[in-house]
Amino acid sequence: MKVKNVELSFSTSKDFEILDITDEVSSAVKYTEVKEGLCLVFSLHTTTALVINEREPGLLDDFRQASSKLFPKGAGWRHDLIDTNAHAHLASTFMGNFQVIPITNGSLLLGTWQRLLLVELDGPRRRRVIVTAIGE
Repeated sequence: MKVKNVELSFSTSKDFEILDITDEVSSAVKYTEVKEGLCLVFSLHTTTALVINEREPGLLDDFRQASSKLFPKGAGWRHDLIDTNAHAHLASTFMGNFQVIPITNGSLLLGTWQRLLLVELDGPRRRRVIVTAIGE
């Protein structure tokens, strides 16, 4: 059994931004040479999230709107007393900061419309993501 790690880095340019990182993660998996197994994708940040969904522009706008309604910026969160990004920490906690994707024939096994999306909740920043491929 192989366990290989690859670190990826992404720059965001907005306070809230959704980056499609599917191609970069796919390339990292190919680099590991794991043919059958699992891919764990993990964000090293408490104000980002990783989700699997469509990359349809209307849906991405809906996602942004839902996040701001559920976790409004400056809504009197206690963490804002020491930092003004409580909304980002809360949204990240509810969305999650990792995804596990099967690897088949050396490629990510995703549905037709599924994409791996890095959600920036407190940008702009430089973000690091770890791709761990586990398998044969």
